[in-house]
Amino acid sequence: MSWLKRLKRGGWIGVDLDGTLAHYDGNISMIGEPLKPMMDRVQEWLKAGHTVKLVTARAGKKGQKELIHRWCLDHGLPSLEVTDRKDFQMTELWDDRAIQVETNTGHPMLWRNHAV
Repeated sequence: MSWLKRLKRGGWIGVDLDGTLAHYDGNISMIGEPLKPMMDRVQEWLKAGHTVKLVTARAGKKGQKELIHRWCLDHGLPSLEVTDRKDFQMTELWDDRAIQVETNTGHPMLWRNHAV
């Protein structure tokens, strides 16, 4: 099933927090300032009716989900669902550390000069 069909059937878009949606300097006791291009993108997805979840390792640490929910509200987002897991309904993941791999081949889809 294509990502678009999954999205239309209740799928969701995953967005990493640190380094993708918010500036990250290595300190998990606070969340950095929002990164405008990604914030604008998330707000457009939400306006269009898409489900957006924050996918972050922080979700597994005590007190972090509450910190993230407050950050969302403070920066004009609804209190988005926060998870540290992906599932089969996730249609895409926006992350500063990911390298996309072509489905069922194991081959990276390189759009910049990465060593293979």
